[in-house]
Amino acid sequence: MLRINVVTIFPEFFTTPLALSIPARAQAAGGVSYNVVDLRDFTHDRHRTVDDYAFGGGPGMVMKPEPFFEAVESLGACAPIVLVSARGRRFTQADASRFARGEALTILCGHYKDVDQRVADHLATEELSLGDFVLSGGEPAALAIIDATVRLLPGAMSDHESARTDSFWDSAGLSAPSYTRPVEYRGHAVPEVLLSGNHKRIAEWRRAEAERLTRERASRVDAERTAQMSAEESDA
Repeated sequence: MLRINVVTIFPEFFTTPLALSIPARAQAAGGVSYNVVDLRDFTHDRHRTVDDYAFGGGPGMVMKPEPFFEAVESLGACAPIVLVSARGRRFTQADASRFARGEALTILCGHYKDVDQRVADHLATEELSLGDFVLSGGEPAALAIIDATVRLLPGAMSDHESARTDSFWDSAGLSAPSYTRPVEYRGHAVPEVLLSGNHKRIAEWRRAEAERLTRERASRVDAERTAQMSAEESDA
């Protein structure tokens, strides 16, 4: 069984999402257990303070290191201990697969302006990000990581084979488009090949479409990166 620990100042953020859909099904099947820890339980003042002003000045508050260290120590947690952070490496399907094969995963959720860097350097074993944008806190990112991970566990999905045809499975790129009834809707028809009953042709079409979409996405990302670099050079 995979044990997922989440350290957060908003434990109620996880109550409903983890009790719904695939996260709940994975738990009911015995594939995962969730342990949501309130970071404020590891403070030692009457205000349960988890943040303080930044050394060197500047706007915003920084989350203190002591509660994080004490919370993780109370769990007896070992790697992977993930700090969700805008500075982190991009979370991928390969990470979800790695976590799903493990026995434990601990996720640390930051908030406010930042988390004391000593948490990243000396407590977390890795930093992960969902992308090049900033959230109000680490909780939504933690939920995304949990969902991507537990859906790979036995019993989480009614059709586990469905996951094998998802985008990014085994780094295979994007999946082909999907269609269902009706055959035609508002003048837009399902591709004829999907109605042919010819499984070889259908498999070839899906492979070709997946490759096309993957190439187009790569080209779009490259174009966006080039445009961003040009804009930065113009501003310099």
